[in-house]
Amino acid sequence: MTEQRTALVTGSAGFIGFHLCQRLLRDGFRVIGLDAMTDYYDVALKQRRHQILLQSEGFTACEDRLEGEQVLHNLFEKYRPDVVVHLAAQAGVRYSIDNPRSYVQSNLIGTHELLEAGRAFPPAHMLLASTSSVYGANTQMPYAETDKADTQIRRYADTQMSFYAATKKANEAMAHSYAHLFGLPITMFRFFTVYGPWGRPDMALYKFTRNILAGEPIDVYNHGEMSRDFTYVSDLVEAIRLLIEAVPERSENIAPNDSMSPVAPWRAVNVGNSEPVKLMDFIAAIEKATGKTAKLNMMDMQAGDVPATWANAQLLKDLTGYQPQTSVAQGVEEFVRWYCDYYQT
Repeated sequence: MTEQRTALVTGSAGFIGFHLCQRLLRDGFRVIGLDAMTDYYDVALKQRRHQILLQSEGFTACEDRLEGEQVLHNLFEKYRPDVVVHLAAQAGVRYSIDNPRSYVQSNLIGTHELLEAGRAFPPAHMLLASTSSVYGANTQMPYAETDKADTQIRRYADTQMSFYAATKKANEAMAHSYAHLFGLPITMFRFFTVYGPWGRPDMALYKFTRNILAGEPIDVYNHGEMSRDFTYVSDLVEAIRLLIEAVPERSENIAPNDSMSPVAPWRAVNVGNSEPVKLMDFIAAIEKATGKTAKLNMMDMQAGDVPATWANAQLLKDLTGYQPQTSVAQGVEEFVRWYCDYYQT
């Protein structure tokens, strides 16, 4: 029998963290889940996720702030995780305009604490969540991990449009420095518009479904002229699970499409469906799943937002043999079914 591995998941009561913990537990991992249970959105939803996870003997819940002094250091020292998946963060592009300090505390200071703990007690692999928002004002699509800001075509690739995106880009740079200086194997995964059951109430799908079912109007930004590379949450979790085994190793022979650093065991990997969907088609899928017609409140583009995202996910396929494939119609239907069950509507 192989020795049971221990995984530390930050943000374990969050949307993605909850689903990932479930998957790791099914695969036989011992999972240590850290979550601050902040009130950015309904804490009851987070508590319910942890309650479900705690039904497994393999799950240990820790409620604390990752930026707290010695919190992560003590967890690393006690549990010596083999794998670390860092999902805890202050999320939301729009909220970062109103409350940027929370992003400094969670995304910058919190990630620094994580890297310092990893330096003291090195895991076999650390995987840190980034975002498609780091591609910023780049209009050359699909986005590839090897896009740089210093080429003629890709000259806007690193021009972040929101403070949230800026903190995530900073996380990538911080992680690279620790990978280089201390040999920590680190994978940054950039996910694209994740959605699905147990999603956050501030997400478009959640708000659209709630308002459509209640007969209330939905805010449609940029007058509907937007598209997103929507990624179903189980597809993202599958990608993360497979990437756990794809530990970065320094090499002199790096493939042209590989984002592997030439000076550190570090790489960035896109996780997306590689199929942008128009916002109005997304809304149509919700209408079909709910059986109701949306009332549209057309609005201008919001500050910090981008009109489109589109992932080149070839590197993910090259590393794992996997590519996300859940259709928006199927994914939206699954979310609406969960929403109606959870809220008894």
